[in-house]
Amino acid sequence: MSRERVVELLKENGCRITRQRLTIIDVILGNDCACCKEIYFKASEVDDSIGVATVYRMVAVMEEIGILSRRIYINEI
Repeated sequence: MSRERVVELLKENGCRITRQRLTIIDVILGNDCACCKEIYFKASEVDDSIGVATVYRMVAVMEEIGILSRRIYINEI
C-alpha cells in the first residue's frame, strides 16, 4: 500500500495527519518491523519527539481501520 493511500484512509476515518504520524507511516512501509518497539526505535531516530505511546496508538488506529494487521505467533513448547 502506498503512503498516499494510507494517508487518505486515515483522513477518511477522522485522523489528523501530523509529522509524527507521517514518520511512523514511512517507517512501517519502509521496514520489516516485527513489533511496535522496533517501529518506535526507527521512528525516533528520524524524529526524537515521537514517543512509544504515539507509535502504539498509531498502530492501533491503523489496525482498527484495516491498514495493518498484527500477527501473533505462539511457540509450541
